[in-house]
Amino acid sequence: MADNNLNQRVLEALDRLTKWRTVFAGWQLGTRTKDDPECRAVKDHREVTILLRAEVSALVGMLVKKGVMTTEEWQQAMIEEAELLNKDYEKRFPGMVATDIGIRYDKRAAETMKGWLP
Repeated sequence: MADNNLNQRVLEALDRLTKWRTVFAGWQLGTRTKDDPECRAVKDHREVTILLRAEVSALVGMLVKKGVMTTEEWQQAMIEEAELLNKDYEKRFPGMVATDIGIRYDKRAAETMKGWLP
């Protein structure tokens, strides 16, 4: 059976951490009411991202500490996954390529972006 005190401490720590969602939403959208649908959507997305980062960082730390993998193995896997995802994004958004200084656009990007909000 799980330690109820530990469960409560985890919930409290994560609840405290996710309070940052409001700061990020304000940074992205400016001041909005808490009932604003766009603001609620951004807060929800930021909360998921914040929690995911904490969970993955905790998991990787545990796996390295327990000797399941090395930091270097994890770093190599991250490089491989980043390169695969980058290629997927290039297919999803024809005419756009990520470079070290930003996104490079070619003439196909105009068609890809047709219908996007201004």
